[in-house]
Amino acid sequence: MASLPPFENTPVDDIAGICNNIRASFLTHKTRPLDYRIRQLRKLYWGLKDNNELVVEACKKDLGKPTFETYMAEMNWVMNDCIFMSKNLPRFAKDETPEDIDFSNKFLGPKIRKDPLGAVLIIGAFNFPIQLSIGPLIGAIAAGCTAVLKPSENAPHCAAVMQKIISESLDPSAYTVVQGSIPETSALLEQKWDKIFYTGSSNVGTIIAKKAAETLTPVTLELGGKNPAIITKHADPRLAARRLLWAKTINAGQVCVSQNYILIDKEILPAFLKEMKTALNEFYPQGARNSPDYGRIVNQRQFQRLKKMLDHSAGKIVLGGTMDEDNLFIEPTVIQVESLNDSLIVDESFGPFIPVLAVTDLDEAIKIANEVHDTPLGIYPFGNQKEMEKVLSQTRSGGASLNDGFFHASIPTLAFGGVGTSGQGAYRGKASFDVFTHRRSITKTPGWLEGMLDVRYPPFTAKKVKKFESMSGKKPNFDRDGKTLGWGSWFMGLLGFKGLAAVIVAVGIRMYLQRRAKL
Repeated sequence: MASLPPFENTPVDDIAGICNNIRASFLTHKTRPLDYRIRQLRKLYWGLKDNNELVVEACKKDLGKPTFETYMAEMNWVMNDCIFMSKNLPRFAKDETPEDIDFSNKFLGPKIRKDPLGAVLIIGAFNFPIQLSIGPLIGAIAAGCTAVLKPSENAPHCAAVMQKIISESLDPSAYTVVQGSIPETSALLEQKWDKIFYTGSSNVGTIIAKKAAETLTPVTLELGGKNPAIITKHADPRLAARRLLWAKTINAGQVCVSQNYILIDKEILPAFLKEMKTALNEFYPQGARNSPDYGRIVNQRQFQRLKKMLDHSAGKIVLGGTMDEDNLFIEPTVIQVESLNDSLIVDESFGPFIPVLAVTDLDEAIKIANEVHDTPLGIYPFGNQKEMEKVLSQTRSGGASLNDGFFHASIPTLAFGGVGTSGQGAYRGKASFDVFTHRRSITKTPGWLEGMLDVRYPPFTAKKVKKFESMSGKKPNFDRDGKTLGWGSWFMGLLGFKGLAAVIVAVGIRMYLQRRAKL
């Protein structure tokens, strides 16, 4: 196997020139033809496949990520995206005919054209370094944009491999990688972009949104969230335990969409904790520390942050709790907490902690989910159908998985995104194309239509006003109280009294003549 390429920061002084070249390349219009975009997507697929072993090794070095997780949530994900997007791109990029166009306006041939936004900046995250960097890039390529990718410096081996793949596979005049940390990212944000796509923490997302606002640059923010799981007394404790433990052991809990805390009916709490212990032993029969299927914390700084959260918690550790800083290992840990002010609930852990808070009933759980924290990225109710529907109808979140942990976020073609403090905008599947696309409304006015359009030219006579009203006026199917009118009243409003009278007379005459004919 080839050795991993080195991670090297891009010289800050070079960044302005790199960005200027990417913008200039877009203005050559070379990325607009569909054939060009599809070819780039196909070449990216093979670049990923040919470097599969390097990606697996890089993910192990950066995150201790198991091979299966790398295949499932990194390589398989983005390679399938390349195939999906190249196959469906002609359909996505096709002009659309808008709905509900008045008859008189149909002569102008209104349509919606899919235009690329331009030169875009993509800033990736460390926890799923390939998926959260290459995934948005696939959307940018499909939309016809040029792009600079800034991978996370916290996963340096993955960042270096991505730079190798992109430089060897894609058109270097249209797609490139800038490496570095805060100085390099700051230099990138000083440039003018047509779109910024950021995945990461809400704190950094706020900084990026403020900077983008200075130049009115649109942003998509895929942020974290203090996501609640809600377990009612009617839930299956075994299923809830297994599925929520899975959600917290993937990538050692470094998943923005996994549950941050569990609100559980006090009646089912003992059974749930028992099943959680059983599930942990089933997942890792030799213990998580010795399992090849359990990852590590990304670096020492994040390890210390997590350790501090647990140290400051007033909760009781009921399962797990083992840590090894030298190996960046933190065991999956279940903590029973008693207060909403506990350090493990107030902040997003982004690690393998599972704080559990007992509640009296579902209403209390919903109240906590709505009032204690900002709008979450995901919500995960367990219970009967009526209870889950109640949670959905009385809460807000970027997405939801019923009777599971973040399954909605594991479907590559299902639009994914946050709301409020958990983010704005969405991508994946067709949404990845849409997020880098401008829907451009277009009409074409034929010369022969001038006889109808003269109504818009001064002087505005009473005759022209009457003509305009006849051309554009619509009759409501509701009254002043907002109540829907019956078909008879609506029909009278549509035709007017005289028109309706004429219809009635015509129908009456026809019936009379038919009756005479029978005689």
